[in-house]
Amino acid sequence: MDIETQPTERDRSSRSSGSEQPSDPAGPEERSRSALAGRIADWVPGGRITVTLLVLLLFLLLVSTFVLKPFQIPSGSMERGLRIGDRVLVNKLAYRFDGRPQRGDVVVFDGTGLFGHGDYIKRVVGVGGDHVVCCDREGRIRVNGRSVDESAFLYPGDRPSTVGFDVVVPDGTLFVLGDHRSGSSDSRDHLGSPGGGMIPVDRLIGRADWIVWPFGHATHLDRPDAYTDVPDAEAGAVSGPAGEREAGGDPGAAGGWGAGGVSGAAGGGVRRAESVDG
Repeated sequence: MDIETQPTERDRSSRSSGSEQPSDPAGPEERSRSALAGRIADWVPGGRITVTLLVLLLFLLLVSTFVLKPFQIPSGSMERGLRIGDRVLVNKLAYRFDGRPQRGDVVVFDGTGLFGHGDYIKRVVGVGGDHVVCCDREGRIRVNGRSVDESAFLYPGDRPSTVGFDVVVPDGTLFVLGDHRSGSSDSRDHLGSPGGGMIPVDRLIGRADWIVWPFGHATHLDRPDAYTDVPDAEAGAVSGPAGEREAGGDPGAAGGWGAGGVSGAAGGGVRRAESVDG
Protein backbone atom coordinates (compact mmCIF):
# COMPACT_ATOMS: atom_id res chain seq x y z
CA MET A 1 0.00 0.00 0.00
CA ASP A 2 1.49 3.24 -1.15
CA ILE A 3 1.55 5.89 1.41
CA GLU A 4 2.12 9.37 0.09
CA THR A 5 4.03 11.60 2.35
CA GLN A 6 2.00 14.61 3.24
CA PRO A 7 3.54 17.94 4.12
CA THR A 8 2.96 18.76 7.72
CA GLU A 9 2.97 22.05 9.47
CA ARG A 10 5.70 22.61 12.02
CA ASP A 11 4.56 22.48 15.56
CA ARG A 12 5.28 25.84 17.12
CA SER A 13 3.37 25.20 20.31
CA SER A 14 6.47 24.19 22.23
CA ARG A 15 8.24 27.50 21.51
CA SER A 16 7.79 30.38 23.80
CA SER A 17 6.01 33.32 22.33
CA GLY A 18 8.99 35.55 23.03
CA SER A 19 11.55 33.39 21.23
CA GLU A 20 10.50 34.65 17.81
CA GLN A 21 11.22 38.24 18.66
CA PRO A 22 14.43 39.21 16.78
CA SER A 23 16.97 41.27 18.55
CA ASP A 24 17.51 44.76 17.20
CA PRO A 25 21.25 45.36 17.18
CA ALA A 26 20.94 48.44 15.05
CA GLY A 27 20.14 50.74 17.91
CA PRO A 28 22.93 49.96 20.37
CA GLU A 29 25.44 49.21 17.56
CA GLU A 30 24.80 52.55 15.86
CA ARG A 31 25.16 54.34 19.15
CA SER A 32 28.52 52.66 19.83
CA ARG A 33 29.88 53.65 16.41
CA SER A 34 28.94 57.27 16.79
CA ALA A 35 29.66 57.65 20.47
CA LEU A 36 33.17 59.06 20.04
CA ALA A 37 32.20 61.41 17.21
CA GLY A 38 29.18 62.49 19.18
CA ARG A 39 31.26 63.31 22.25
CA ILE A 40 33.74 65.31 20.11
CA ALA A 41 30.89 67.13 18.39
CA ASP A 42 29.36 68.00 21.76
CA TRP A 43 32.70 69.34 23.00
CA VAL A 44 33.66 71.40 19.91
CA PRO A 45 31.82 74.69 19.32
CA GLY A 46 29.72 74.36 16.21
CA GLY A 47 29.17 70.63 16.63
CA ARG A 48 29.37 68.24 13.69
CA ILE A 49 29.87 71.01 11.12
CA THR A 50 33.06 72.15 12.84
CA VAL A 51 34.33 68.57 13.16
CA THR A 52 33.68 67.95 9.46
CA LEU A 53 35.54 71.11 8.47
CA LEU A 54 38.49 70.21 10.70
CA VAL A 55 38.74 66.73 9.15
CA LEU A 56 38.59 68.23 5.67
CA LEU A 57 41.28 70.77 6.57
CA LEU A 58 43.53 68.01 7.92
CA PHE A 59 43.03 66.01 4.73
CA LEU A 60 43.94 68.99 2.55
CA LEU A 61 47.00 69.67 4.71
CA LEU A 62 48.23 66.10 4.27
CA VAL A 63 47.64 66.25 0.51
CA SER A 64 49.48 69.58 0.25
CA THR A 65 52.41 68.27 2.30
CA PHE A 66 52.92 64.91 0.61
CA VAL A 67 51.05 64.82 -2.73
CA LEU A 68 50.01 68.09 -4.39
CA LYS A 69 51.04 71.65 -3.66
CA PRO A 70 49.56 74.82 -5.21
CA PHE A 71 51.83 77.59 -6.49
CA GLN A 72 51.10 81.00 -7.94
CA ILE A 73 52.99 82.27 -10.98
CA PRO A 74 54.31 85.78 -10.15
CA SER A 75 56.23 86.58 -13.35
CA GLY A 76 56.12 86.09 -17.11
CA SER A 77 59.26 83.92 -17.33
CA MET A 78 57.22 80.88 -18.43
CA GLU A 79 54.87 82.58 -20.87
CA ARG A 80 53.21 81.73 -23.13
CA GLY A 81 52.09 78.59 -21.30
CA LEU A 82 52.07 79.99 -17.76
CA ARG A 83 50.84 83.52 -17.25
CA ILE A 84 51.17 85.89 -14.32
CA GLY A 85 48.57 85.00 -11.70
CA ASP A 86 48.05 81.41 -12.85
CA ARG A 87 47.73 78.81 -10.11
CA VAL A 88 49.41 75.49 -10.80
CA LEU A 89 49.30 72.20 -8.92
CA VAL A 90 52.70 70.61 -8.41
CA ASN A 91 52.88 66.83 -8.22
CA LYS A 92 55.26 66.17 -5.34
CA LEU A 93 55.27 62.40 -5.91
CA ALA A 94 56.35 62.61 -9.56
CA TYR A 95 60.01 61.91 -8.76
CA ARG A 96 59.75 60.25 -5.35
CA PHE A 97 59.53 56.60 -6.41
CA ASP A 98 62.51 56.18 -8.74
CA GLY A 99 60.98 58.58 -11.23
CA ARG A 100 63.45 60.80 -13.05
CA PRO A 101 62.93 64.26 -14.49
CA GLN A 102 62.71 64.23 -18.25
CA ARG A 103 63.48 66.84 -20.86
CA GLY A 104 60.44 69.03 -21.36
CA ASP A 105 59.09 68.67 -17.81
CA VAL A 106 58.02 71.89 -16.10
CA VAL A 107 59.47 71.71 -12.59
CA VAL A 108 59.36 73.75 -9.40
CA PHE A 109 62.54 73.81 -7.32
CA ASP A 110 64.13 75.55 -4.37
CA GLY A 111 66.54 78.03 -5.91
CA THR A 112 67.95 79.39 -2.65
CA GLY A 113 71.68 79.90 -3.04
CA LEU A 114 71.52 78.95 -6.72
CA PHE A 115 69.23 81.43 -8.47
CA GLY A 116 68.43 83.69 -5.55
CA HIS A 117 65.85 83.15 -2.81
CA GLY A 118 62.61 81.20 -2.97
CA ASP A 119 61.09 78.71 -5.36
CA TYR A 120 61.33 78.84 -9.16
CA ILE A 121 59.50 77.24 -12.04
CA LYS A 122 61.33 76.37 -15.29
CA ARG A 123 61.44 73.81 -18.08
CA VAL A 124 63.99 70.99 -18.08
CA VAL A 125 66.16 71.19 -21.22
CA GLY A 126 69.05 68.93 -20.18
CA VAL A 127 69.39 66.07 -17.69
CA GLY A 128 72.51 64.49 -16.21
CA GLY A 129 75.10 63.69 -18.89
CA ASP A 130 73.47 65.79 -21.62
CA HIS A 131 75.54 68.09 -23.83
CA VAL A 132 73.55 71.28 -24.37
CA VAL A 133 74.74 73.82 -26.94
CA CYS A 134 73.46 77.10 -28.28
CA CYS A 135 73.02 77.29 -31.12
CA ASP A 136 72.92 75.60 -34.54
CA ARG A 137 72.85 77.42 -37.89
CA GLU A 138 69.10 77.96 -37.55
CA GLY A 139 69.40 79.34 -34.03
CA ARG A 140 68.05 76.21 -32.33
CA ILE A 141 69.38 74.66 -29.13
CA ARG A 142 71.11 71.32 -29.61
CA VAL A 143 71.00 68.49 -27.07
CA ASN A 144 73.36 65.55 -27.57
CA GLY A 145 73.87 66.55 -31.19
CA ARG A 146 70.16 66.84 -32.01
CA SER A 147 68.58 70.22 -32.78
CA VAL A 148 65.35 70.87 -30.85
CA ASP A 149 62.38 72.74 -32.30
CA GLU A 150 60.96 74.60 -29.30
CA SER A 151 58.59 76.82 -31.29
CA ALA A 152 55.49 75.10 -29.87
CA PHE A 153 56.03 76.57 -26.40
CA LEU A 154 58.48 79.47 -26.73
CA TYR A 155 57.11 82.95 -26.20
CA PRO A 156 56.16 84.41 -29.60
CA GLY A 157 59.03 86.38 -31.08
CA ASP A 158 61.65 84.94 -28.72
CA ARG A 159 64.79 83.21 -29.93
CA PRO A 160 65.85 80.01 -28.13
CA SER A 161 68.71 82.04 -26.65
CA THR A 162 70.62 85.22 -27.34
CA VAL A 163 73.51 83.91 -25.23
CA GLY A 164 75.83 81.24 -26.58
CA PHE A 165 76.71 78.36 -24.27
CA ASP A 166 78.20 74.89 -24.45
CA VAL A 167 77.77 72.80 -21.31
CA VAL A 168 77.74 69.20 -20.16
CA VAL A 169 75.15 68.68 -17.43
CA PRO A 170 76.67 66.87 -14.40
CA ASP A 171 74.94 63.73 -13.17
CA GLY A 172 72.26 64.42 -10.61
CA THR A 173 71.57 67.92 -11.92
CA LEU A 174 69.36 69.66 -14.49
CA PHE A 175 69.81 72.46 -17.02
CA VAL A 176 66.64 74.55 -16.98
CA LEU A 177 65.30 77.44 -19.07
CA GLY A 178 62.20 79.60 -19.01
CA ASP A 179 59.84 79.51 -22.02
CA HIS A 180 59.97 83.31 -22.22
CA ARG A 181 63.68 83.30 -22.92
CA SER A 182 64.07 87.07 -23.20
CA GLY A 183 62.39 87.54 -19.80
CA SER A 184 63.74 84.62 -17.81
CA SER A 185 66.61 84.30 -15.36
CA ASP A 186 67.65 80.66 -15.69
CA SER A 187 70.63 78.32 -16.07
CA ARG A 188 72.16 80.52 -18.79
CA ASP A 189 72.47 83.44 -16.39
CA HIS A 190 74.24 81.48 -13.65
CA LEU A 191 76.85 79.50 -15.55
CA GLY A 192 79.60 81.32 -13.67
CA SER A 193 77.87 81.07 -10.28
CA PRO A 194 78.30 78.30 -7.68
CA GLY A 195 76.78 75.18 -9.16
CA GLY A 196 77.27 76.45 -12.70
CA GLY A 197 73.59 77.23 -13.16
CA MET A 198 72.63 73.56 -12.74
CA ILE A 199 69.80 72.50 -10.43
CA PRO A 200 70.43 69.47 -8.18
CA VAL A 201 67.63 66.95 -8.55
CA ASP A 202 67.23 66.82 -4.77
CA ARG A 203 66.21 70.51 -4.87
CA LEU A 204 63.08 69.67 -6.86
CA ILE A 205 59.76 70.24 -5.14
CA GLY A 206 57.89 68.48 -7.92
CA ARG A 207 56.52 68.61 -11.44
CA ALA A 208 53.89 71.17 -12.42
CA ASP A 209 51.08 69.07 -13.90
CA TRP A 210 47.97 71.26 -13.94
CA ILE A 211 46.90 74.86 -14.29
CA VAL A 212 43.83 75.06 -12.05
CA TRP A 213 43.13 78.81 -12.02
CA PRO A 214 41.73 80.80 -13.70
CA PHE A 215 39.16 78.26 -14.87
CA GLY A 216 39.21 79.60 -18.41
CA HIS A 217 42.94 78.81 -18.62
CA ALA A 218 42.81 75.49 -16.72
CA THR A 219 44.61 72.65 -18.46
CA HIS A 220 46.93 69.69 -17.99
CA LEU A 221 50.58 70.49 -18.65
CA ASP A 222 51.70 67.79 -21.05
CA ARG A 223 55.34 67.10 -21.83
CA PRO A 224 56.01 68.46 -25.36
CA ASP A 225 57.20 66.24 -28.19
CA ALA A 226 60.12 68.54 -29.00
CA TYR A 227 62.62 66.44 -27.03
CA THR A 228 61.32 63.02 -28.04
CA ASP A 229 64.03 62.39 -30.62
CA VAL A 230 66.91 63.59 -28.45
CA PRO A 231 69.25 60.63 -27.92
CA ASP A 232 70.67 59.67 -24.57
CA ALA A 233 74.03 61.13 -23.68
CA GLU A 234 75.84 57.89 -24.61
CA ALA A 235 74.07 57.68 -27.95
CA GLY A 236 74.95 61.31 -28.64
CA ALA A 237 78.65 60.50 -28.31
CA VAL A 238 79.17 63.17 -25.67
CA SER A 239 82.67 63.14 -24.25
CA GLY A 240 85.16 65.53 -22.78
CA PRO A 241 84.53 68.76 -20.91
CA ALA A 242 82.12 71.49 -21.89
CA GLY A 243 83.35 73.31 -24.95
CA GLU A 244 84.06 70.19 -27.02
CA ARG A 245 81.77 69.63 -29.95
CA GLU A 246 79.75 66.41 -30.20
CA ALA A 247 80.99 63.73 -32.55
CA GLY A 248 79.11 64.15 -35.78
CA GLY A 249 77.67 67.51 -34.65
CA ASP A 250 76.61 70.36 -36.87
CA PRO A 251 79.72 72.34 -37.88
CA GLY A 252 77.62 75.46 -37.53
CA ALA A 253 76.88 74.77 -33.87
CA ALA A 254 78.41 77.11 -31.33
CA GLY A 255 81.75 75.77 -30.14
CA GLY A 256 84.29 76.99 -27.63
CA TRP A 257 81.72 78.59 -25.30
CA GLY A 258 82.93 77.10 -22.06
CA ALA A 259 80.94 77.39 -18.87
CA GLY A 260 83.29 80.10 -17.68
CA GLY A 261 82.88 82.11 -20.85
CA VAL A 262 79.31 83.22 -20.23
CA SER A 263 78.18 85.40 -17.37
CA GLY A 264 75.31 87.72 -16.59
CA ALA A 265 71.89 87.74 -18.22
CA ALA A 266 71.05 87.50 -21.88
CA GLY A 267 71.50 90.90 -23.45
CA GLY A 268 73.92 92.05 -20.74
CA GLY A 269 73.60 92.76 -17.06
CA VAL A 270 72.01 90.66 -14.37
CA ARG A 271 68.28 90.13 -14.51
CA ARG A 272 65.89 90.20 -11.63
CA ALA A 273 65.20 86.70 -10.31
CA GLU A 274 61.60 85.61 -10.64
CA SER A 275 60.49 83.81 -7.52
CA VAL A 276 57.46 81.54 -7.34
CA ASP A 277 55.20 82.29 -4.40
CA GLY A 278 54.14 79.07 -2.74
